[in-house]
Amino acid sequence: RDHVQAMQERKALHTLLAKRQEDLPPRRMKDSYLEVILPLGSQPEIREKYLNVHNSVRFGRILEDLDSLGVLICYTHTKQEMQPRSPLSIVTALVDKINLCKKIIYPDCDIKFTGNVSWVGRTSMEVKMHMLQLHDGDYSPVLDATFVMVARDPENKRPAFVNPLVPETPEEEEIFKQGELNKLKRIDFSTASLLKMAPTAEERNIVHDIFLNTLDTRQEGEGTVSFRSRKLPPNSVWMEDAKLKGLQICHPQERNIFNRIFGGFLMRKAFELGWATACSYGGSRPFIVSVDDIMFQRPVEVGSLLLLSAQVCYTEKNYIQVRVHSEVYDADTREHQTTNIFHFTFVSENEVPRVVPKTYG
Repeated sequence: RDHVQAMQERKALHTLLAKRQEDLPPRRMKDSYLEVILPLGSQPEIREKYLNVHNSVRFGRILEDLDSLGVLICYTHTKQEMQPRSPLSIVTALVDKINLCKKIIYPDCDIKFTGNVSWVGRTSMEVKMHMLQLHDGDYSPVLDATFVMVARDPENKRPAFVNPLVPETPEEEEIFKQGELNKLKRIDFSTASLLKMAPTAEERNIVHDIFLNTLDTRQEGEGTVSFRSRKLPPNSVWMEDAKLKGLQICHPQERNIFNRIFGGFLMRKAFELGWATACSYGGSRPFIVSVDDIMFQRPVEVGSLLLLSAQVCYTEKNYIQVRVHSEVYDADTREHQTTNIFHFTFVSENEVPRVVPKTYG
């Protein structure tokens, strides 16, 4: 009931939307700059929520916080003086990159998040965020993150215009230019999908070498080596044996104001399954190194069954790359639809076996 009423009230905000981007006042990068303190050091009651069994901070919680902060920064960028409520619905489109420079995040030292809008299209905004942690009176960097948010109308149905961004210094021009390049790179990346384009010559050689390494040549004579009989090279694991699955029931508790499941929650769940996959694969504690290319392809409705499949897809020395595919199952229509694909890179304490694909796919 509350939700239906809230959505009815949002309908009235349509009149506040700009008809053209040119009608909106330009903003500077510092207009959207925010600093937020997470007081783990001074408020022990918060600590429990962030603590993991290894006595460090749960990275899944950090993903949730970055997602919320990214949205808040965008609302700050688009805030109009006279409007008490924003007519925009701001949602996470993708996580471009999160790079960590610290292995351990301490559970009892204050954390500071900073961030601002770094690039703006017509309806989308790139946000750069940084996380620092207090040690001996100084904040030292822990991670950098780049998110892309999109603005939509009050009912989250159509794209909506956002305030343009005006860089003021050469340094800001550089940041803005990088945002433009990131956008072009994403467009290229989406057209270079294997479903549309053949692998490059270099990729073909890699795939073929892997294949040759797994042929069972002990059979009588060269002429009888078959495509079907394959053997696992030493210290390796077949890719099909490096999987974990999970299921979430999407309860109303995890919803955002649009009655959809909060993106940060999805990221946390995918990360935790990815971590568990890396942990069981490598046999020792994995540490997250980077998060790449999380595409939010469609929203997840409350009440959905969320199926998560994690797969080790690449290994090198101590590094493990895990891909988590998330899809929703609608019990009424019996249809499965992909909602997200996540890529997590972990480093393990010990060297890990090589993961070896068996099929071309």
